[in-house]
Amino acid sequence: MSKPKIGFIGLGLMGAAMVECLQKAGYAVTVLGHRDRTGVEAALDRGATEAANACEVAEKSDIVMFCMGTSAHVESRVYGDDGVLAGVREGQIVIDFGTSLPGSTKKIGADMAAKGAIYLDAPLGRTPAHAVDGLLNIMCSGDKAAFDKVKPELDVLGENVFHLGDLGSGHTIKLINNFFAMTTACAMSEAFAMADRAGIERQKLYDVMSAGPLRSGMMDFIKNYATDQQIDLAFSVANASKDVGYYNTMSQDLGAPSRMSVAADNALKSAIADGKGDIMVPQMVDYFAEVLGQ
Repeated sequence: MSKPKIGFIGLGLMGAAMVECLQKAGYAVTVLGHRDRTGVEAALDRGATEAANACEVAEKSDIVMFCMGTSAHVESRVYGDDGVLAGVREGQIVIDFGTSLPGSTKKIGADMAAKGAIYLDAPLGRTPAHAVDGLLNIMCSGDKAAFDKVKPELDVLGENVFHLGDLGSGHTIKLINNFFAMTTACAMSEAFAMADRAGIERQKLYDVMSAGPLRSGMMDFIKNYATDQQIDLAFSVANASKDVGYYNTMSQDLGAPSRMSVAADNALKSAIADGKGDIMVPQMVDYFAEVLGQ
């Protein structure tokens, strides 16, 4: 039985790695151009086809996959005369692997359903290095029959593949996850900077804190940079701010404005305002040390 043809939109670092993984597994892929053509050109060299627009991607594919940075990016490729929605057909499955607003996801899902297509949200965990080897964590939600149909493709891309319920559940869980992660990262970064201000060695602070229930992977990511300048979390402050901001929007949409995300939101936005949007989240230690050292 032949493999379904894949259409892929969004060949940034993660998307390009996912396309490489699919191609290594023998899938024919149609791609759409990206502002940085590095991933597109590499995919074309491996035999991919380039489409002129998003509508053509849908028309040439059995499954359409998105891996884009924001809900606005996704909607720009869904709607309009050249959008995916214009090209989808009855029974076709479209998957959003990005971290998007649940409200936007549900709107797109309804519009896809009106044309007989099925929309799934499937945000990701782990890194592009994991993606190349098919070792992502995939948090999929939406129609269960559609999930079962594309499960073989999700298993190619992911080591841990979850079905989490109704459409939007994956994006909701991802935003809650990232809110908690970035709040922890910012709190630990400030903790090290405050220790600096008090004249306490960072390693001694870590030794005490990590000996109890506070110990976590995120704490260790921040510690490894704070003490050894090692970056284990290659996630920019700009992306972190976007996700925390999306979490705040989601909480507002649910009629339950967040209390706990405010500090992380303010810290990340302050760093961006000071020109630090491109630094990685563990480097917030340096930002806090600079601000608290004044």
